[in-house]
Amino acid sequence: MTDTPHRYPEEQIAAVYRAIFERRDVRHFKPGPLPPCALDRLLDAAHAGPSVGYMQPWRFLHITDPALRQEMHALVEAERLNTAEHLPSRQQEFLKLKVEGLRECAEILVVALMDGCEAHIFGRRTLPEMDLASAACAIQNLWLAARAEGIGVGWVSFFDPQALARLLAMPAGARPIAILCLGQAESFPDQPLLEQLGWGHRLPREQWLFENRWPEDAAPTPVSY
Repeated sequence: MTDTPHRYPEEQIAAVYRAIFERRDVRHFKPGPLPPCALDRLLDAAHAGPSVGYMQPWRFLHITDPALRQEMHALVEAERLNTAEHLPSRQQEFLKLKVEGLRECAEILVVALMDGCEAHIFGRRTLPEMDLASAACAIQNLWLAARAEGIGVGWVSFFDPQALARLLAMPAGARPIAILCLGQAESFPDQPLLEQLGWGHRLPREQWLFENRWPEDAAPTPVSY
């Protein structure tokens, strides 16, 4: 292998790939706080994420009020039941899944898109959703840093965005996109939980990597419902 002047040492490269492949959506947490200053480090990692036009559209709300945590759990539970109603063929299977750890985790972060995103044109004129993509990169940064530190993170998407925005007094135009549960993980399984439970599987490369043009005989996109 030819080295480049900017290449990391082998053990550091291996650590990066390890964090990527061992990252998991954690929903089961052990009691106890995060290590000292860990949350600050993870937030700094998130804020180092790339953003289109350097707009930095992410906003993080640190939830410390127990009553607010409980109200958020009620919103998530309501959406969990609503989702189940739309999965008639897999409803009972879905209801057995644990989709959040809001009551057990050490810390909760709500990630939102800032108000006024529409004013940013650089990189968004034809792809306005790049503000969402940028915020997702910030979340991934946090997630990988957390895995390296042995901290579990669960991304909760079961909520009504407007209801959560009202609950958190967000200004008009701001939009919550994720509730992140952080804490001491019970485990980091070898496979993603939904893969273990047969809900879906990792797609083979030929189903997601094409060359030059979309092939006419491409396999239909699988649906997990």
